[in-house]
Amino acid sequence: MQQSSVSPSYAAAELQAREFRSSHDFREAANAAQMAADIANAEGDSSSWWHMTLFRAESLIAAGEIEACAELAATLIAEPLDGNRQLQAQVHILLALTRRGMGLLEEAVDEARIAADLMVDEDDVEIAVKARQALIAALADSGRLDEAWAECLIMADIISGEVDDQLVGKAYWVIGNVAFLCSKVAEGLHYHELAAGTFSPARNLTVWAKFNKASAAMRLAADVADADTLRCIERAELATDVIGGTEEDHILLKLNRGHWNFLAGDQKSAVDTLDDIFPVPEKTSPQILGEAFLLLGRSHAALGNGAEARKYLMDAADCFEKAGASQRAEQALEFLTEVP
Repeated sequence: MQQSSVSPSYAAAELQAREFRSSHDFREAANAAQMAADIANAEGDSSSWWHMTLFRAESLIAAGEIEACAELAATLIAEPLDGNRQLQAQVHILLALTRRGMGLLEEAVDEARIAADLMVDEDDVEIAVKARQALIAALADSGRLDEAWAECLIMADIISGEVDDQLVGKAYWVIGNVAFLCSKVAEGLHYHELAAGTFSPARNLTVWAKFNKASAAMRLAADVADADTLRCIERAELATDVIGGTEEDHILLKLNRGHWNFLAGDQKSAVDTLDDIFPVPEKTSPQILGEAFLLLGRSHAALGNGAEARKYLMDAADCFEKAGASQRAEQALEFLTEVP
């Protein structure tokens, strides 16, 4: 039977987990959440066990432990809590994020759509927006840009003046990303400027770092290599030095810096920067590896290294195919035909 109140030992473990997460120590937050969940389970408190298991899963994905998060999320799907649609949606969002991180884009789309559908008639705008964000990201990575843009318009309708600034900023961020992917560069810059106005390093340094890193990537993908793009790169690098960051965060920073060097005409520096990514390819999603291989191939081609260029462009196409990003795979093969 579920207890009506929590024990002191559970309360202490939960408090410690939340303190660790507040200080961005996500692995320790996950460990403390596991302790709290174990205590709740031993005390027959199924609700507290469920909530702490969800908290642990969220901490694991923040720490870059994608597969461990996916396993926990699957456990929570198998043991739903009182038919709570918001909580079910949160777990499906986590599953969508883990599937996307593993390069399983079709599964990511399916999980995110389940989450979005669960929130259609619910009042929790925050979870509804997060579900749409996950869906849009998976669709965009899959090359289904028309669908992604349609979802952006739905998300724009969900946002109201009562929504938290940070959440509005994240929604503008996603809409800007899709605009860039749809070659709507002016709209992409506009929405990213709107997003930037809602974020500040003083309020949330982690979000500020992630936004600048992601905005730089989208600008670079659109061949926008101006002073604002360089500022985004530098802000992301500085903020990540302060807060730490996962292995993937550091890989994405190197990818941005390498892309900047490439567009600036310094292909040798681009190759040197991108080569640093590959000591840990097993920790990198196929999508990100594909982007790194693509840039390496293009950089070697510009340097006149035909054999290396062909190898990396073929590797890029293979990675994109594994990720389900067929459009990007085709682009890699198009670059391959241009290598002498």
